Amino acid sequence: MENFTFYSPTKFAFGKDAENECGALVKEFKGTKALLHYGGGSVIKSGLLDRVKKSLDGQGIPYVELGGVQPNPRDGLVYEGIELCRKEGVDFIIGVGGGSAIDSAKAIALGVPYDGDFWDFFCDKAEAKTAIPTATVLTIAAAGSEGSPNSVITKEEGMVKRGAGSDLIRPVFSILNPALTQTLPPYQTACGATDIMAHVFERYITNTKNVECTDRLCEAILITMINETPKALKNPDDYDARANIMWAGMVAHNNIVGVGREHDWNSHGIEHELSGLYDVAHGAGLAVVMPAWMTYVVDQDVMRFAQSAVRVWGCQMDFQNPKKTALEGIAAFKCFLSSIGMPVTFAELGAKEEDIPVLASNHPVGDGKTGGFVALSKRDIENIYRLAL
Repeated sequence: MENFTFYSPTKFAFGKDAENECGALVKEFKGTKALLHYGGGSVIKSGLLDRVKKSLDGQGIPYVELGGVQPNPRDGLVYEGIELCRKEGVDFIIGVGGGSAIDSAKAIALGVPYDGDFWDFFCDKAEAKTAIPTATVLTIAAAGSEGSPNSVITKEEGMVKRGAGSDLIRPVFSILNPALTQTLPPYQTACGATDIMAHVFERYITNTKNVECTDRLCEAILITMINETPKALKNPDDYDARANIMWAGMVAHNNIVGVGREHDWNSHGIEHELSGLYDVAHGAGLAVVMPAWMTYVVDQDVMRFAQSAVRVWGCQMDFQNPKKTALEGIAAFKCFLSSIGMPVTFAELGAKEEDIPVLASNHPVGDGKTGGFVALSKRDIENIYRLAL
């Protein structure tokens, strides 16, 4: 196990009607004027936004609103939010919705006190030194942004998707009410589950040895998702299934399962080009990319993939041919994704073979290669896309 520092100060209010605590929590964290940042009409139609407003009103906390966040959130709305916060003297930002609303809120939080272009943080031109405190009211279990120090934004010019990370944008509090996810369409539930599993696998597939504790934590989350996702899809009102998935989504990405070990985020990077170009759901893109990436890099550590096959997917270990077991595990993952309604090929996603060279060339490969578990060149990335055909 490698040395590590783990810092995760987010306070979580978890359970039914937890959104009613929002005002008291803002006051606890010294917010005096808030921005409510959200997406489309679902938080309005459901009454969630009104409940959050009522909670803020009850504590005497003024607020301004900015809706319109899209899936794969855009930089244009971030610039609008930065300007609004500066004009209105906002000192606290609340993302109400899923990962897109939360990521957009975090980007605004970075940009308000910064003299330059907030995009500098997303293209590695600057390191954040300060940010406005952020909080979340979560409506979909997926991105894990409610507990993570990360944000992903799409730049409308060129439609490129990039991420930034800083503990300054880890939410100071997050409200997690599993009941808010019960009205999600099945496809969004499945996309969220896929994203959660990807967050775990990109920590689990590692070159670091002797990490049994976090291996077992990763495996527990993956098995939870395998067991609970079909339950939530079969019965959307299964509160307990929704609760297990929601907490798994947070744990998967606040990095408690990833400490002391090398990560590999190549699958996310490869997928970002897909959702940037085609504007598809991130989880759906991951369902296409992850099995292809696993198949491409399996020879780097056959036994790690075989371990996953046995411990997570229940495959029988073939000691004479461990690669056979490893590939059976990857096939089981792909089969599971398909069973919950996810696309697993380019055609199912709506991606085009002729765009593969563009997708690969758009990927920000540094020094000719990128990666942790296996360093990939642009040619490797192109080959992974072709495996997904």
